[in-house]
Amino acid sequence: MWDTDFEVRPHWLDVTPAHTIKKFGMVNRYDLSREFPMMTLRRTAWKSATDELLWIWQKKSNRIQDLNSHIWDSWADENGTIGKAYGYQLGVKHQYSEGLFDQVDRVLYDLKHNPTSRRILTNIYNHHDLHEMGLYPCAYSMTFNVSGHRLNAILNQRSQDMLTANNWNVCQYALLLMMISQISGYEAGDLVHVVADAHIYDRHVDFVEEMVKNKPYLAPKVSLNPNIHDFYDFTVKDVIVEDYQYHAFEHKIPVAI
Repeated sequence: MWDTDFEVRPHWLDVTPAHTIKKFGMVNRYDLSREFPMMTLRRTAWKSATDELLWIWQKKSNRIQDLNSHIWDSWADENGTIGKAYGYQLGVKHQYSEGLFDQVDRVLYDLKHNPTSRRILTNIYNHHDLHEMGLYPCAYSMTFNVSGHRLNAILNQRSQDMLTANNWNVCQYALLLMMISQISGYEAGDLVHVVADAHIYDRHVDFVEEMVKNKPYLAPKVSLNPNIHDFYDFTVKDVIVEDYQYHAFEHKIPVAI
């Protein structure tokens, strides 16, 4: 369904409104024990995606200078931060009966001490701080669940730019699930990705139509350095991607802001 009958907030760099065609309520399930869900219709910049993931979940940073790419530059303030968004929220400590934890450390603690808990989750959509965020969180919640020897997770996302960000986010949170599974002693299981508003921008439609004409290659083999036993020790170099085949995609994709 197109939103061309409405005024919209996003716009292109030339200030033209950025309209979308969307699907409400997209749910995809990826079994990481079978294959890694990295797109082959075009290349996913998995190293930059991993770097951003670690910027948010390890460094818990909101400073763009702590990131090795420039993907957040358009949303940075005069201090070079994205405000109280993403990594900032994960790093805020909260008091529990067991002690003081931020959201990431609470997940790691519960997987070790309370693996049957149905409360192992993070949520960075903090309404109290939204007015101080450069961008409201898109991917905002991860729920972890232990089932036997498998660690599963649900990624909740309010909005998804399907061309530029879908596989980027899928790869990020598949890797996160693999990392946390490894250091917690579980096998990475299912990643369920729930998107409320899955959309394609008007200037992206031709690119998508061209891309989906390609026949997908087999998924690459993705593994982690088995010697890492602490979540905070993972680096981009500890992600091993083998046999990644993908179709050429020469277009420079415009980004709506």
